[in-house]
Amino acid sequence: MSITVLLLLLAGLVLLVVGAELLVRGASDVATRMGIAPLIVGLTIVAYGTSSPEMAVSIQSSLAGNADIALGNVVGSNIFNVLAILGITAFIAPMMVANQLIRLDVPIMVGVSVLALVFGADGKISRVDGIILFILAILYTGFQIYEGRRQARASALEDLENGNSRQRLTPKQLIINVGLIIVGLVLLVLGSDFLIDSSIQIAQVLGVSDLVIGLTIVAAGTSLPELASSVVASRKGEQDIAVGNVVGSNIFNILAVLGLSAAVSANGVAVSEAALRFDIPVMIAVAIACLPIFSSGQSISRWEGILFLFYYCVYTAYLILQSTNHDQLPIFSQVMTFFVIPITVVTIAVSYYRSHKKRRI
Repeated sequence: MSITVLLLLLAGLVLLVVGAELLVRGASDVATRMGIAPLIVGLTIVAYGTSSPEMAVSIQSSLAGNADIALGNVVGSNIFNVLAILGITAFIAPMMVANQLIRLDVPIMVGVSVLALVFGADGKISRVDGIILFILAILYTGFQIYEGRRQARASALEDLENGNSRQRLTPKQLIINVGLIIVGLVLLVLGSDFLIDSSIQIAQVLGVSDLVIGLTIVAAGTSLPELASSVVASRKGEQDIAVGNVVGSNIFNILAVLGLSAAVSANGVAVSEAALRFDIPVMIAVAIACLPIFSSGQSISRWEGILFLFYYCVYTAYLILQSTNHDQLPIFSQVMTFFVIPITVVTIAVSYYRSHKKRRI
């Protein structure tokens, strides 16, 4: 293993951390000075920016005639975003969840996930389907901008009535913060590229198969900016940005990334039978699972973060066993179907019921 590869790995990690720090700092300062809720910033600026690797990979694949890769990239990233990123972030520090996410954005995430399944039921997401998805992305973004401006006006009026003075965002400060956001995004993309390349080389030296590399390192690689940004935001106390980043990224991935990928490809985006039977339903189930977990105390506890991480490990293990036709796959599937999943559902239901009961008392 060469020194160059190790230096590339270290550089990737450093760029991810520094990029996330700059992005969160710039976005947080803009939100504070303009009176916009950090959640709106997380759902838009941070979420869309950190999803740029998914956008780049999917568009390049479509233009190169490999449009089916776009679907796997989006579905895999969305599953990773919820199970791995929220899992790691909540494990580090339990996070509060804004009410807007529970009543609006998470249901939208569930809805667009189901829409992807409906559009793909005929074996492909056509160019027309892609245009519809992209129009919905524009409408969703427009709503968030409107909501952000409304909140800013309400915050300014409240400050005026209470005699509070809030530091205004001067043109110079705006330029500085926008610069921080742009530089942060560039460093995040570069860092994820360095980390993916070096990790693949290290895995190959260790004798790991290309299949396992593709199912793990490459699949999660485009979501590294979201991971770094959410972890840094959580550690800085910007929990709305951390959670909003994940939910906003998932919505953006389906509506904008998948939509644009289908729109630019003459044949749309192919949807395999395996994706219809397993991967997309898993993406939908993961999105639905956010509702009771987010609603239980309007927070994501540490044990719920561990639960998310456990299921990401299970999902990855299933993909590896399935792709290698391992003889332990039937036993693994039976244990998950008849033991682990039912226990998890009951546990989440009981936790949600207890939390709901406490709020009513």
